[in-house]
Amino acid sequence: MASIGFIGLGIMGTPMARHLQDAGHRIITSKFVIPPRQELVDHGLEFVETPKALAETVDTIILMLPDTPEVKDVLFGENGVYYGLGEGKLVIDMSSISPIETKEFARKVRETGADYIDAPVSGGEVGAKNASLSIMAGGTPESFQRALPLFNLMGKNITLVGDCGDGQVTKVANQIIVALTIEAVSEALVFASKAGADPARVREALMGGFASSRILEVHGERMIKRTFEPGFRISLHQKDLNLALQGAKSLGISLPNTAATQELFNNCAANGDSGLDHSGLVRALERMANHEVA
Repeated sequence: MASIGFIGLGIMGTPMARHLQDAGHRIITSKFVIPPRQELVDHGLEFVETPKALAETVDTIILMLPDTPEVKDVLFGENGVYYGLGEGKLVIDMSSISPIETKEFARKVRETGADYIDAPVSGGEVGAKNASLSIMAGGTPESFQRALPLFNLMGKNITLVGDCGDGQVTKVANQIIVALTIEAVSEALVFASKAGADPARVREALMGGFASSRILEVHGERMIKRTFEPGFRISLHQKDLNLALQGAKSLGISLPNTAATQELFNNCAANGDSGLDHSGLVRALERMANHEVA
């Protein structure tokens, strides 16, 4: 089994790294702000001083970080991963970040003789824990085949979309669909509840028809039961929609419903809800309606 570097052991990274440990891989980390969870340490998590030292120690480095600046810092900051790379190394960035910046990161990493894959994921904390993540990869076919055994330990729907950056483009498209579907479910449940119907029974009925979706199933239930503990925080979805809107501007296209949904997330953030699960978007509509779903 391999020694694998893993930087970013948070809500998503911890269960992903645990699956690798369970398969017998040696996991090594560096540069954490929040100490890793004890379960990783108990299963043999090792440490080195810097990301550079980590890149010098292992052949494969996985990143699972919150945003573009954090990835840039870990890769190219002082004692960053970049400075320990060389021929035969592989960087797998599973964060959700800017497609434009990703292409530049990949170009610089490849100059060292190493290779780079962007492989953002969908499925949230539940998918990470169940090893059922959808993984959208961008890179060469050769690097994808090299990473595939690791991806198979963390996910189920694994697709090589294209070259570097295309994985991030796919993730942004995914986040547009997820956000707008959460908004649609929120509107429907606020409408039904305000009209006097039982939202739980409305949801049950809708689950048997063409309106059925994974978001209606999971996040509709969260809205009704008021369980907004974060699987995926509103603040992170705001970040993803910012990437979508910035990309749309550079492409000269309009994403009007994405922009409107971002305003609802902004309303949540302005009211102190940015740390809630993104299903908490319903709270913005509830404030506008002066009525809670349940």
